[in-house]
Amino acid sequence: MKALKFTLSGETAFFKNPDVNTYLYFTYGNIHKIAILGIIGAAIGLAGYNFQKKQNFPQFYSELNSLNISIVPRNERGYIPKKVQVFNNSVGYASQEQGGNLIVKEQWLEKPIWDIYILIDDNKNMDKITHSFLNNSFIYMPYLGKNDHYANITGSQLVDLKETTSFEKVNSLFIKDYFEFKKEEKKVFNLSFQHEDMWKYEERLPMALEIEQNQYITVPFIFTNMKVQPKESCKLFAESEKILFFF
Repeated sequence: MKALKFTLSGETAFFKNPDVNTYLYFTYGNIHKIAILGIIGAAIGLAGYNFQKKQNFPQFYSELNSLNISIVPRNERGYIPKKVQVFNNSVGYASQEQGGNLIVKEQWLEKPIWDIYILIDDNKNMDKITHSFLNNSFIYMPYLGKNDHYANITGSQLVDLKETTSFEKVNSLFIKDYFEFKKEEKKVFNLSFQHEDMWKYEERLPMALEIEQNQYITVPFIFTNMKVQPKESCKLFAESEKILFFF
């Protein structure tokens, strides 16, 4: 099985969490599938939310939501530093206050970086996608959540993957409900034993859009170095020693 792999990064990013939008706009802590589909759609010229009209979904989502992707955070332990930015929005329709000036507070991710994998399948846009990324030829400018945050796309290549059921750890984000943690066997204390610190990043991230109002459908994702085992069938592929979960 082949996959398109590329590195996605930027100085800042903002993936708006719509749950809270008073006084301060919060971001999701990592990129999610809908945002990646938006980047892919922009690359090959598919229309977004502003051109949805009476369709159930924006064009990029309708045509790309069946893609299988894997997300490998490259910030340490999956945690991306955040900082609140305060700025003025002075366009005429920004605020009903006197002067029409709106003070905006947003939580931005700082220097995020991920490796993204897309399984090569029979999606009708696949040839356009691979040609676009392998040749760094994008119809619309890709950005990380908003057009204030330009995306850097580097290292695009086709890689060989092997489907696997033999693993102890998953090296990408994975859906929590598909796995359970293995119980570690107790080891006899030994001064020469090198202990590895265990860590886990967990967050509910958008997985799909619901049809009525295109709101996010979120599920809990995990990124960890702890040993896991599957609870149900899922798509796992190996790239060298790296185990990737696709969804």
